[in-house]
This record gives sequence, structure tokens and C-alpha cells, in this order.
Amino acid sequence: MKIPIIIDTDPGIDDAIAILMAFAAKNIDIKAITTVVGNVELEKTTVNALKLVEFSGLDIKVARGSEKHIRREHFSAEWYHGVSGLGNLKFPDPKMKVYEKNAYDTIYEEACKCKGKLKLVCLAPLTNIASTILIYPDIVNKIDSIVLMGGAINGGNDTPAAEFNMYADPEAARIVFNSKIPVTMVGLDVTNRALLYKNEIEEIDKANNKMAKLVAKIATRIYENCAKFNVEGAAMHDPFAMGYVIDSSIMKYKSFHVDVEASSELTRGKTIVDVNNLLNKPTNVNVGVDLDRDAFVSMLKELFI
Repeated sequence: MKIPIIIDTDPGIDDAIAILMAFAAKNIDIKAITTVVGNVELEKTTVNALKLVEFSGLDIKVARGSEKHIRREHFSAEWYHGVSGLGNLKFPDPKMKVYEKNAYDTIYEEACKCKGKLKLVCLAPLTNIASTILIYPDIVNKIDSIVLMGGAINGGNDTPAAEFNMYADPEAARIVFNSKIPVTMVGLDVTNRALLYKNEIEEIDKANNKMAKLVAKIATRIYENCAKFNVEGAAMHDPFAMGYVIDSSIMKYKSFHVDVEASSELTRGKTIVDVNNLLNKPTNVNVGVDLDRDAFVSMLKELFI
């Protein structure tokens, strides 16, 4: 039985690898890709999603989502992802058009069709998901679960306190975490350790297919970015989250009560993970705490080589 998913994304170089993984996975049924402002502005993330779908040759609809966050001004991560969002990758201008419905209507439409089995795979700020919940409150009973890349028990990668997706739209994250939809948080505690080493990138690059070549080229860009921070490997943030969707055995999690700081500028976007149950509140998020890196790398090789 294939897993029906919608990928909510802001491509983004590591988003691109995650999307390509979903394209290649035999147990994944992609119902739609929804785009949102995040790593770069909405127009670019949408065009990038269209380019990736066309590159794959698959028939997957792309729906345009939020161009603004719920309360915050957008700031890009062009320094990491490049001006286009896809580094130095060159694609033809896409011929396919965006889906006639926007992201919120598309998510709700597919949730109704899937009758409670749809999984949302969120690789971006959670603006689209929070907006869908606000517009269609009954969707909380129509979604199987949410798997998101974002947050951390400790620390961040955009500020000392916060991971990028949480920092970009903390209000949206609070809505999602408190929605009662089952949530799994694939955060920096595991993704910072989901490293792809140079020899592993080279092995993928040697495969004689266009998908592997593209993955290796993107991974090389990530590897170079990570080297600036003295990390000896390419951190597979979004790809590891997608890997968990494909095969949940690659990550161990624990259930905690989690909320997101939205009022303090000093700790804006910090995921408050109550590891010691000091608040005595019900658990609402499964938080990734450990990973099988070797199994994840083997998955990448099986998908693309």
C-alpha cells in the first residue's frame, strides 16, 4: 500500500533532494506539491517545484501557497540556496502550469479524497498548513499525520535558539503543534547528524542516470556550504525527513509536549520541548532523537543508483 502524501515545500537545494527521493520511492504516492515562501520568495519556490516535476517526467500537480507569513516579514536564505533557490542548477523554463486551486484548497481537497489517510510532509515554514487549519478547521480530523523538518530540542541554525523553518513563521508552527493533528518533528537533533560524506556523494555521482547526477550535484553544493561551518559532510535536513516517511526505521523518536516561542525576539522560533514533563501537559509531538545514518545513506543509494 502506497503512502499518500502532499509535499509542502520551499525549494531550496535540500528540499530538491527530498522531492527527488519521493519521486523515486516506490511506496510513496504524491498527491500534490504545495509551495510556500521560505528559502526564497514564493514565485521562485513555485517555479523550482515545477522545474523538478518536469525534470522527473511525472504528472504531479503543483499548487501555489502563501507568499507572506502569518505575521512576520519574509527573509530569504539565498546565501545558502542561491538567488534562484536551486544553487547553480540550470533547468529550462517550465512549460507546465500551476494547479488551478491554491495550496489551502488543494490540501483540503486531497485530504477529503484520501479519507483520513493523507500525510503532510512539510519541508518549509508551516504557513500553508496553519492557514489551511484556519480556513478549514475540520481538516484536523481528515489528516493522518504531519511529518515536518524543523525545530530542535536544543539550539538552532538560523539563530542560537531557533531552526530556520520555526524562526520564519513561529505563529504558524504554534497553530500546527497545537492542532491535535499527530505531528512528528524531524529536527536538528537528528538532521545535523544525517551527513552525506564526500565519498558517498561521489559514489552516487558515478551512477549512470540523470536523477543520481542531479542529486550528487546538489549534495556537492550542500557539502561546500557545510564546510564553511567546519562540518565535514553535507547535512541532509529535508532529505532525512523524507527518508523517515519512506522508512520510519531510520529514526527513533520520543513523545513530548512541544510549543513554539512567538513573542520573544531573543528566542523567537525556539521549539520548547518539555523533555522532563515540567509543564505536566499532554504529549503532542513525536520528536526525533536518534538516527541510523548508515541506513539512510543506503536508502539514498537504493533510490538513485
